[in-house]
Amino acid sequence: MTDLASGPLADLIAARLATSLNPTQLHVSNDSAQHRGHLGDDGTGETHFTVTVEAPAFTGLSRVARQRLVNQALADLLETRIHALAIKARAPGDA
Repeated sequence: MTDLASGPLADLIAARLATSLNPTQLHVSNDSAQHRGHLGDDGTGETHFTVTVEAPAFTGLSRVARQRLVNQALADLLETRIHALAIKARAPGDA
């Protein structure tokens, strides 16, 4: 199941994670409005995100290893377009 946030960058984030992780659940939340006028706000309305993703690829991995997989999928976007990314990553069956 995929729940996509609206906006071109949010959609791109979701597409990248869907392709690289084949998630069973995916939600991308655009948190940029909460950071309007703060450092990192470039005026696009797409700079701060929360990603909640459940994927079999995370099974047996530590929290840090899971976050690294997400960061790898979004590496170029993190360098150029995403100022802040909160990651909630779990494997199927995790509490």
